[in-house]
Amino acid sequence: MIAVASALRVLGGGLYYYGFSVFFLPLSQDLGLNRAATSLVFSLARAQGAFEGPVAGYFMDRFGPRPLIIIAIMMTTMGHMLLSNVHSYLTLLLVYMGVVSLSFHAGFMDAPMVIANTWFIRKRAMAMAIVSASIGIGGFLLTPLLAMAIHTWGWRRAAFGSGIVFLVVGLPLALFVRRSPESMGLRPDGDPLPTSGDISATAKDNAHQEEANFTVAEALRTSSFWLLTIGTGLRIVTLSALNVHYVPIMVWKGLSQQRAAFFLAAQALLALPTHIFFGWIADRVNKPKLMAVAMLFAVVGLLFLIYAEEEWQLWFFIPLFSAVESTFPVNWATVGEFFGRKNFAKIRGTMSFVQTWGSVIGPVLAGAIYDRTQSYSSLLWGLVGVLLAVSCFYAMVIAPSPKLMPLTPKPGC
Repeated sequence: MIAVASALRVLGGGLYYYGFSVFFLPLSQDLGLNRAATSLVFSLARAQGAFEGPVAGYFMDRFGPRPLIIIAIMMTTMGHMLLSNVHSYLTLLLVYMGVVSLSFHAGFMDAPMVIANTWFIRKRAMAMAIVSASIGIGGFLLTPLLAMAIHTWGWRRAAFGSGIVFLVVGLPLALFVRRSPESMGLRPDGDPLPTSGDISATAKDNAHQEEANFTVAEALRTSSFWLLTIGTGLRIVTLSALNVHYVPIMVWKGLSQQRAAFFLAAQALLALPTHIFFGWIADRVNKPKLMAVAMLFAVVGLLFLIYAEEEWQLWFFIPLFSAVESTFPVNWATVGEFFGRKNFAKIRGTMSFVQTWGSVIGPVLAGAIYDRTQSYSSLLWGLVGVLLAVSCFYAMVIAPSPKLMPLTPKPGC
Protein backbone atom coordinates (compact mmCIF):
# COMPACT_ATOMS: atom_id res chain seq x y z
CA MET A 1 0.00 0.00 0.00
CA ILE A 2 2.85 2.40 0.77
CA ALA A 3 4.44 1.57 -2.60
CA VAL A 4 1.18 2.34 -4.43
CA ALA A 5 0.58 5.55 -2.47
CA SER A 6 4.18 6.63 -3.11
CA ALA A 7 3.93 5.92 -6.84
CA LEU A 8 0.82 8.10 -7.04
CA ARG A 9 2.72 10.89 -5.29
CA VAL A 10 5.67 10.48 -7.71
CA LEU A 11 3.29 10.94 -10.62
CA GLY A 12 1.45 13.91 -9.17
CA GLY A 13 4.56 15.51 -7.72
CA GLY A 14 6.52 15.45 -10.96
CA LEU A 15 3.82 16.51 -13.41
CA TYR A 16 1.62 18.78 -11.28
CA TYR A 17 3.10 19.84 -7.93
CA TYR A 18 6.55 20.80 -9.21
CA GLY A 19 5.41 20.85 -12.83
CA PHE A 20 3.45 24.08 -12.51
CA SER A 21 6.66 26.03 -11.82
CA VAL A 22 8.12 24.74 -15.12
CA PHE A 23 4.96 25.79 -17.00
CA PHE A 24 4.89 29.19 -15.27
CA LEU A 25 7.07 31.35 -17.56
CA PRO A 26 6.24 29.86 -21.01
CA LEU A 27 2.51 29.82 -20.24
CA SER A 28 2.49 33.41 -18.96
CA GLN A 29 4.57 34.60 -21.94
CA ASP A 30 2.33 32.82 -24.47
CA LEU A 31 -0.87 34.23 -23.00
CA GLY A 32 0.64 37.66 -22.24
CA LEU A 33 0.05 37.45 -18.48
CA ASN A 34 1.94 39.13 -15.65
CA ARG A 35 3.17 37.02 -12.75
CA ALA A 36 0.40 37.99 -10.36
CA ALA A 37 -2.24 36.93 -12.89
CA THR A 38 -0.53 33.60 -13.55
CA SER A 39 -0.12 33.00 -9.83
CA LEU A 40 -3.82 33.71 -9.31
CA VAL A 41 -4.71 30.65 -11.41
CA PHE A 42 -2.69 28.43 -9.12
CA SER A 43 -4.05 30.11 -6.00
CA LEU A 44 -7.71 29.92 -6.99
CA ALA A 45 -7.22 26.22 -7.70
CA ARG A 46 -5.90 25.79 -4.17
CA ALA A 47 -8.84 27.77 -2.78
CA GLN A 48 -11.05 25.26 -4.51
CA GLY A 49 -9.20 22.52 -2.64
CA ALA A 50 -10.09 24.16 0.65
CA PHE A 51 -13.79 23.51 0.04
CA GLU A 52 -13.13 20.01 -1.29
CA GLY A 53 -11.18 18.90 1.79
CA PRO A 54 -14.04 18.23 4.23
CA VAL A 55 -16.18 16.60 1.50
CA ALA A 56 -13.33 14.39 0.32
CA GLY A 57 -12.53 13.46 3.91
CA TYR A 58 -16.10 12.34 4.55
CA PHE A 59 -16.09 10.40 1.26
CA MET A 60 -12.85 8.55 2.07
CA ASP A 61 -13.83 7.70 5.63
CA ARG A 62 -17.08 6.25 4.29
CA PHE A 63 -15.99 4.54 1.05
CA GLY A 64 -12.20 4.33 1.23
CA PRO A 65 -9.65 6.21 -0.90
CA ARG A 66 -9.72 4.12 -4.11
CA PRO A 67 -12.89 5.55 -5.75
CA LEU A 68 -11.66 9.09 -5.17
CA ILE A 69 -8.22 8.30 -6.61
CA ILE A 70 -9.79 6.90 -9.80
CA ILE A 71 -11.96 10.01 -10.20
CA ALA A 72 -8.93 12.25 -9.67
CA ILE A 73 -6.89 10.41 -12.30
CA MET A 74 -9.63 10.67 -14.93
CA MET A 75 -10.24 14.37 -14.29
CA THR A 76 -6.53 15.25 -14.18
CA THR A 77 -6.00 13.42 -17.47
CA MET A 78 -8.85 15.26 -19.17
CA GLY A 79 -7.77 18.57 -17.65
CA HIS A 80 -4.21 18.44 -18.96
CA MET A 81 -5.46 17.58 -22.43
CA LEU A 82 -7.83 20.54 -22.39
CA LEU A 83 -5.10 22.77 -20.94
CA SER A 84 -3.02 22.23 -24.08
CA ASN A 85 -5.63 24.11 -26.11
CA VAL A 86 -6.33 27.21 -23.98
CA HIS A 87 -5.77 30.60 -25.66
CA SER A 88 -7.21 33.09 -23.18
CA TYR A 89 -6.96 33.86 -19.49
CA LEU A 90 -10.64 33.05 -18.89
CA THR A 91 -10.29 29.66 -20.54
CA LEU A 92 -7.16 28.97 -18.51
CA LEU A 93 -9.05 29.72 -15.30
CA LEU A 94 -11.98 27.50 -16.27
CA VAL A 95 -9.85 24.54 -17.39
CA TYR A 96 -7.26 24.66 -14.64
CA MET A 97 -9.77 25.21 -11.84
CA GLY A 98 -12.75 23.34 -13.23
CA VAL A 99 -10.98 20.21 -14.46
CA VAL A 100 -7.20 19.96 -13.86
CA SER A 101 -7.14 20.66 -10.15
CA LEU A 102 -10.74 19.92 -9.16
CA SER A 103 -9.96 16.61 -7.50
CA PHE A 104 -6.16 16.49 -7.71
CA HIS A 105 -5.49 17.52 -4.12
CA ALA A 106 -7.92 14.99 -2.71
CA GLY A 107 -6.87 12.16 -5.02
CA PHE A 108 -3.09 12.60 -5.14
CA MET A 109 -2.30 14.42 -1.89
CA ASP A 110 -4.92 13.53 0.72
CA ALA A 111 -5.71 9.94 -0.31
CA PRO A 112 -2.11 8.62 -0.13
CA MET A 113 -1.73 10.05 3.38
CA VAL A 114 -5.03 8.46 4.40
CA ILE A 115 -3.63 5.13 3.16
CA ALA A 116 -0.48 5.56 5.27
CA ASN A 117 -2.45 6.55 8.38
CA THR A 118 -4.86 3.62 7.93
CA TRP A 119 -2.20 0.95 7.52
CA PHE A 120 0.24 2.10 10.23
CA ILE A 121 0.13 3.16 13.89
CA ARG A 122 3.52 2.57 15.55
CA LYS A 123 5.41 3.32 12.31
CA ARG A 124 3.01 6.01 11.16
CA ALA A 125 5.54 8.85 10.78
CA MET A 126 7.97 6.76 8.73
CA ALA A 127 5.17 5.47 6.49
CA MET A 128 3.94 9.02 5.90
CA ALA A 129 7.50 10.24 5.33
CA ILE A 130 8.05 7.67 2.57
CA VAL A 131 4.79 8.67 0.88
CA SER A 132 5.49 12.37 1.25
CA ALA A 133 9.10 12.05 0.06
CA SER A 134 7.84 10.53 -3.15
CA ILE A 135 6.70 13.98 -4.29
CA GLY A 136 10.38 14.93 -4.38
CA ILE A 137 11.24 11.82 -6.36
CA GLY A 138 8.64 12.86 -8.89
CA GLY A 139 10.14 16.33 -8.99
CA PHE A 140 13.60 14.86 -9.59
CA LEU A 141 12.63 12.23 -12.15
CA LEU A 142 9.68 13.69 -14.02
CA THR A 143 9.93 17.49 -13.74
CA PRO A 144 13.23 17.72 -15.70
CA LEU A 145 11.68 15.53 -18.40
CA LEU A 146 8.67 17.84 -18.43
CA ALA A 147 11.02 20.85 -18.72
CA MET A 148 12.79 19.17 -21.65
CA ALA A 149 9.45 18.42 -23.31
CA ILE A 150 8.37 22.05 -22.92
CA HIS A 151 11.70 23.27 -24.32
CA THR A 152 11.57 20.83 -27.26
CA TRP A 153 7.89 20.69 -28.22
CA GLY A 154 6.32 23.63 -26.40
CA TRP A 155 4.20 23.77 -23.28
CA ARG A 156 0.97 22.80 -25.07
CA ARG A 157 2.19 19.44 -26.33
CA ALA A 158 3.88 18.83 -22.98
CA ALA A 159 0.56 19.43 -21.18
CA PHE A 160 -1.25 17.00 -23.49
CA GLY A 161 1.47 14.39 -22.95
CA SER A 162 1.19 14.82 -19.19
CA GLY A 163 -2.49 13.92 -19.42
CA ILE A 164 -1.66 10.70 -21.25
CA VAL A 165 0.93 9.76 -18.60
CA PHE A 166 -1.58 10.35 -15.79
CA LEU A 167 -4.01 7.93 -17.43
CA VAL A 168 -1.60 5.20 -18.52
CA VAL A 169 0.36 5.09 -15.25
CA GLY A 170 -2.14 6.31 -12.67
CA LEU A 171 -5.19 4.18 -13.39
CA PRO A 172 -3.45 0.77 -12.97
CA LEU A 173 -1.95 2.02 -9.69
CA ALA A 174 -5.37 2.97 -8.34
CA LEU A 175 -6.68 -0.57 -8.83
CA PHE A 176 -4.18 -1.90 -6.29
CA VAL A 177 -5.49 0.30 -3.46
CA ARG A 178 -7.26 -1.47 -0.58
CA ARG A 179 -9.23 0.22 2.13
CA SER A 180 -7.60 -1.01 5.35
CA PRO A 181 -5.54 -3.88 6.78
CA GLU A 182 -8.61 -5.10 8.68
CA SER A 183 -10.56 -5.39 5.40
CA MET A 184 -7.99 -7.98 4.27
CA GLY A 185 -7.74 -9.85 7.57
CA LEU A 186 -4.44 -8.08 8.40
CA ARG A 187 -3.23 -5.76 11.14
CA PRO A 188 -1.69 -2.26 11.17
CA ASP A 189 2.11 -1.99 10.92
CA GLY A 190 2.30 -5.39 9.23
CA ASP A 191 2.04 -7.13 12.61
CA PRO A 192 1.19 -10.85 12.55
CA LEU A 193 -2.24 -12.03 13.57
CA PRO A 194 -2.23 -12.99 17.26
CA THR A 195 -2.23 -16.65 18.24
CA SER A 196 -3.07 -18.11 21.61
CA GLY A 197 -0.13 -17.71 23.92
CA ASP A 198 1.63 -15.19 21.64
CA ILE A 199 2.65 -12.59 24.23
CA SER A 200 4.37 -10.17 21.83
CA ALA A 201 1.42 -10.12 19.44
CA THR A 202 -0.95 -9.62 22.36
CA ALA A 203 1.10 -6.68 23.57
CA LYS A 204 1.02 -5.10 20.11
CA ASP A 205 -2.70 -5.77 19.92
CA ASN A 206 -3.19 -3.97 23.23
CA ALA A 207 -1.19 -1.02 21.90
CA HIS A 208 -3.47 -0.86 18.87
CA GLN A 209 -6.56 -1.13 21.07
CA GLU A 210 -5.49 2.07 22.87
CA GLU A 211 -5.55 4.13 19.70
CA ALA A 212 -7.10 7.58 20.03
CA ASN A 213 -10.53 8.14 18.52
CA PHE A 214 -11.56 11.80 18.26
CA THR A 215 -14.52 12.96 16.23
CA VAL A 216 -14.18 16.17 14.22
CA ALA A 217 -16.21 18.09 16.81
CA GLU A 218 -14.02 16.83 19.64
CA ALA A 219 -10.82 17.64 17.75
CA LEU A 220 -12.08 21.17 17.09
CA ARG A 221 -12.29 21.76 20.84
CA THR A 222 -8.56 21.13 21.39
CA SER A 223 -5.78 23.71 21.24
CA SER A 224 -3.62 21.17 19.42
CA PHE A 225 -5.96 21.18 16.43
CA TRP A 226 -5.79 24.96 16.03
CA LEU A 227 -2.07 25.37 16.67
CA LEU A 228 -1.29 22.66 14.12
CA THR A 229 -3.80 24.07 11.64
CA ILE A 230 -2.67 27.68 11.82
CA GLY A 231 1.03 26.81 11.97
CA THR A 232 0.79 24.55 8.94
CA GLY A 233 -1.34 27.09 7.08
CA LEU A 234 1.39 29.70 7.51
CA ARG A 235 4.01 27.15 6.48
CA ILE A 236 2.01 26.50 3.29
CA VAL A 237 2.13 30.24 2.54
CA THR A 238 5.93 29.97 2.44
CA LEU A 239 6.12 26.69 0.55
CA SER A 240 3.54 27.57 -2.11
CA ALA A 241 5.09 30.98 -2.76
CA LEU A 242 8.54 29.40 -3.25
CA ASN A 243 7.32 26.39 -5.25
CA VAL A 244 5.23 28.33 -7.75
CA HIS A 245 7.89 31.02 -8.18
CA TYR A 246 10.91 28.72 -7.80
CA VAL A 247 12.08 28.99 -11.41
CA PRO A 248 11.35 32.75 -11.62
CA ILE A 249 13.21 33.32 -8.33
CA MET A 250 16.26 31.42 -9.56
CA VAL A 251 16.14 33.38 -12.84
CA TRP A 252 16.02 36.56 -10.73
CA LYS A 253 19.15 35.32 -8.96
CA GLY A 254 20.90 35.07 -12.32
CA LEU A 255 20.28 31.50 -13.55
CA SER A 256 18.88 30.47 -16.93
CA GLN A 257 15.43 28.85 -17.08
CA GLN A 258 16.97 25.46 -17.83
CA ARG A 259 19.46 25.80 -14.98
CA ALA A 260 16.66 26.94 -12.66
CA ALA A 261 14.67 23.83 -13.59
CA PHE A 262 17.73 21.76 -12.68
CA PHE A 263 17.86 23.44 -9.27
CA LEU A 264 14.16 22.69 -8.82
CA ALA A 265 14.88 19.02 -9.53
CA ALA A 266 17.78 19.10 -7.07
CA GLN A 267 15.49 20.64 -4.45
CA ALA A 268 13.06 17.79 -4.99
CA LEU A 269 15.78 15.13 -4.81
CA LEU A 270 17.43 16.45 -1.65
CA ALA A 271 14.04 16.48 0.04
CA LEU A 272 14.09 12.67 -0.10
CA PRO A 273 16.77 12.00 2.55
CA THR A 274 15.39 14.75 4.78
CA HIS A 275 11.89 13.24 4.56
CA ILE A 276 13.23 9.85 5.59
CA PHE A 277 15.35 11.34 8.35
CA PHE A 278 12.48 13.32 9.84
CA GLY A 279 10.14 10.33 9.50
CA TRP A 280 12.59 8.05 11.29
CA ILE A 281 13.32 10.45 14.13
CA ALA A 282 9.67 11.56 14.51
CA ASP A 283 8.62 8.05 15.63
CA ARG A 284 11.11 8.46 18.50
CA VAL A 285 10.82 12.09 19.69
CA ASN A 286 8.23 14.78 20.36
CA LYS A 287 6.86 15.52 16.89
CA PRO A 288 5.71 19.16 17.33
CA LYS A 289 9.04 20.16 18.91
CA LEU A 290 10.86 18.50 16.04
CA MET A 291 8.86 20.57 13.55
CA ALA A 292 9.59 23.75 15.51
CA VAL A 293 13.35 23.15 15.25
CA ALA A 294 13.08 22.23 11.55
CA MET A 295 11.50 25.60 10.77
CA LEU A 296 14.58 27.33 12.19
CA PHE A 297 16.77 25.39 9.75
CA ALA A 298 14.51 26.59 6.94
CA VAL A 299 14.95 30.20 8.10
CA VAL A 300 18.71 29.82 7.76
CA GLY A 301 18.15 28.41 4.27
CA LEU A 302 16.15 31.48 3.24
CA LEU A 303 18.93 33.73 4.50
CA PHE A 304 21.38 31.91 2.21
CA LEU A 305 18.98 32.48 -0.71
CA ILE A 306 18.61 36.17 0.10
CA TYR A 307 22.33 36.87 0.34
CA ALA A 308 23.54 34.49 -2.42
CA GLU A 309 25.58 36.22 -5.11
CA GLU A 310 27.16 33.14 -6.69
CA GLU A 311 25.52 29.92 -7.87
CA TRP A 312 27.44 27.76 -5.39
CA GLN A 313 25.90 29.69 -2.50
CA LEU A 314 22.43 28.58 -3.61
CA TRP A 315 23.36 24.98 -2.83
CA PHE A 316 23.25 25.81 0.89
CA PHE A 317 19.66 27.00 0.52
CA ILE A 318 18.39 23.76 -1.02
CA PRO A 319 18.97 21.23 1.83
CA LEU A 320 18.10 23.69 4.61
CA PHE A 321 14.84 24.86 3.05
CA SER A 322 13.81 21.25 2.33
CA ALA A 323 12.84 21.07 6.03
CA VAL A 324 9.69 23.07 5.21
CA GLU A 325 8.31 20.32 3.02
CA SER A 326 10.04 17.35 4.66
CA THR A 327 8.22 17.80 7.97
CA PHE A 328 4.75 17.67 6.42
CA PRO A 329 4.48 13.92 7.12
CA VAL A 330 5.50 14.64 10.72
CA ASN A 331 2.60 17.09 10.91
CA TRP A 332 0.09 14.51 9.64
CA ALA A 333 1.60 11.77 11.79
CA THR A 334 1.00 14.08 14.74
CA VAL A 335 -2.64 14.46 13.69
CA GLY A 336 -2.98 10.68 13.40
CA GLU A 337 -1.30 10.12 16.76
CA PHE A 338 -3.38 12.75 18.57
CA PHE A 339 -6.79 12.04 16.98
CA GLY A 340 -6.69 8.44 15.65
CA ARG A 341 -7.48 6.60 12.42
CA LYS A 342 -11.25 6.33 12.34
CA ASN A 343 -12.00 9.97 11.48
CA PHE A 344 -8.55 10.95 10.18
CA ALA A 345 -9.69 11.87 6.66
CA LYS A 346 -12.48 14.13 7.96
CA ILE A 347 -10.18 15.80 10.49
CA ARG A 348 -7.48 16.25 7.85
CA GLY A 349 -10.06 17.67 5.45
CA THR A 350 -11.29 20.11 8.08
CA MET A 351 -7.74 21.26 8.75
CA SER A 352 -7.13 21.59 5.02
CA PHE A 353 -10.14 23.89 4.70
CA VAL A 354 -8.18 26.42 6.78
CA GLN A 355 -4.64 25.53 5.73
CA THR A 356 -5.23 25.53 1.98
CA TRP A 357 -5.82 29.27 2.00
CA GLY A 358 -2.08 29.54 2.60
CA SER A 359 -1.50 28.20 -0.90
CA VAL A 360 -3.96 30.80 -2.19
CA ILE A 361 -2.20 33.70 -0.51
CA GLY A 362 1.43 32.68 -1.06
CA PRO A 363 1.77 32.60 -4.87
CA VAL A 364 -0.42 35.67 -5.51
CA LEU A 365 1.41 37.66 -2.84
CA ALA A 366 4.76 36.65 -4.36
CA GLY A 367 3.62 37.64 -7.85
CA ALA A 368 2.17 40.96 -6.69
CA ILE A 369 5.34 41.87 -4.79
CA TYR A 370 7.50 41.10 -7.81
CA ASP A 371 5.24 43.02 -10.21
CA ARG A 372 5.39 46.03 -7.90
CA THR A 373 9.11 45.97 -7.03
CA GLN A 374 10.67 43.85 -9.82
CA SER A 375 12.41 41.98 -7.01
CA TYR A 376 11.73 39.01 -4.74
CA SER A 377 13.80 40.44 -1.86
CA SER A 378 10.87 41.83 0.16
CA LEU A 379 8.97 38.57 -0.25
CA LEU A 380 11.85 36.45 1.04
CA TRP A 381 12.37 38.62 4.11
CA GLY A 382 8.65 38.40 4.84
CA LEU A 383 8.78 34.60 4.60
CA VAL A 384 11.61 34.57 7.14
CA GLY A 385 9.22 36.18 9.62
CA VAL A 386 6.43 33.75 8.72
CA LEU A 387 8.62 30.71 9.41
CA LEU A 388 9.72 32.12 12.77
CA ALA A 389 6.03 32.45 13.71
CA VAL A 390 5.39 28.88 12.54
CA SER A 391 8.19 27.61 14.76
CA CYS A 392 6.54 29.29 17.76
CA PHE A 393 3.13 27.76 16.97
CA TYR A 394 4.58 24.24 16.76
CA ALA A 395 6.57 24.71 19.96
CA MET A 396 3.30 25.35 21.85
CA VAL A 397 1.53 22.16 20.66
CA ILE A 398 0.80 19.57 23.35
CA ALA A 399 -1.06 16.27 23.05
CA PRO A 400 -4.78 16.47 23.90
CA SER A 401 -6.21 14.34 26.67
CA PRO A 402 -6.56 10.84 25.21
CA LYS A 403 -9.93 9.54 24.09
CA LEU A 404 -9.39 5.85 23.47
CA MET A 405 -11.38 3.25 21.58
CA PRO A 406 -11.22 -0.43 20.73
CA LEU A 407 -10.37 -1.00 17.09
CA THR A 408 -13.20 -2.36 14.94
CA PRO A 409 -12.58 -3.71 11.44
CA LYS A 410 -13.82 -1.65 8.51
CA PRO A 411 -15.61 -3.37 5.65
CA GLY A 412 -13.50 -4.02 2.57
CA CYS A 413 -13.81 -2.50 -0.88
